[in-house]
Amino acid sequence: MIAQIAIDDSLTIQVDLSEPIDISIPINEGNKNPNCYWAEEVKFETIRSDSFVGSVAEGGSVNYQKLTLTPHGNGTHVECYGHITDSGATVQSQLKQFYFYAKLVTLSPEQTSTGDWVIQMNDTLRRIEWKNIKALIIRTHPNDKSKLEHLYSGTNPPYLSEELVRFVVEQGIEHLLVDLPSLDREVDEGALVAHRAFWGIPDEIRENATITELIFVPDHIPDANYLLNLQSISLEMDAAPCKPLLFSVQKIPFPNR
Repeated sequence: MIAQIAIDDSLTIQVDLSEPIDISIPINEGNKNPNCYWAEEVKFETIRSDSFVGSVAEGGSVNYQKLTLTPHGNGTHVECYGHITDSGATVQSQLKQFYFYAKLVTLSPEQTSTGDWVIQMNDTLRRIEWKNIKALIIRTHPNDKSKLEHLYSGTNPPYLSEELVRFVVEQGIEHLLVDLPSLDREVDEGALVAHRAFWGIPDEIRENATITELIFVPDHIPDANYLLNLQSISLEMDAAPCKPLLFSVQKIPFPNR
């Protein structure tokens, strides 16, 4: 399924919509998931009532289960500015467009004098051609499948510098995706400087901007430009599980005019 998409008057891309690259982390029952901020494990529970059992394996006619999860703590999720304000804003109310021209970049954290590992502003970001890019996907190294079920709680995992976040905002990035549990330090006494910088809080809130955390991009996916499809379940919360998809792009030259 081949589609040609005009990004603007100067750029048209071609994508094969039948070949998505899924950069979400599947949600499993129990502890086979990433876990951060001391979230409870994911629970899949069979519904039982009188003679009814929601399990075909146990003799029921259908499988019928209840799911318990914490969007911020159990897997890939997208969040809006309602996460750190009392606005009541939800992902459902703020994320209204779902396709974006995106850049995937791989960065490595640097250890600071405090002992923290931080993704800093660097020449890789300065060299990017930012025109038309509305979403930035950051893959961090080291990078392996342990990220699919890593226990981050209490480990002070790497995070982004405020300088980096302010830079990408200046470049027009509206959607930031990372394979970390948070843009900010695990425990920072509520400062949340990277989140606040990205959403423009408290001065000029970027209401339609989103942050997606706990993605996973395998190393065989090259750093490049992609078409991003970013959608979440229709959940009226500040964060919701999501399944971001990337599509490889081919630029289509404009004919001479």
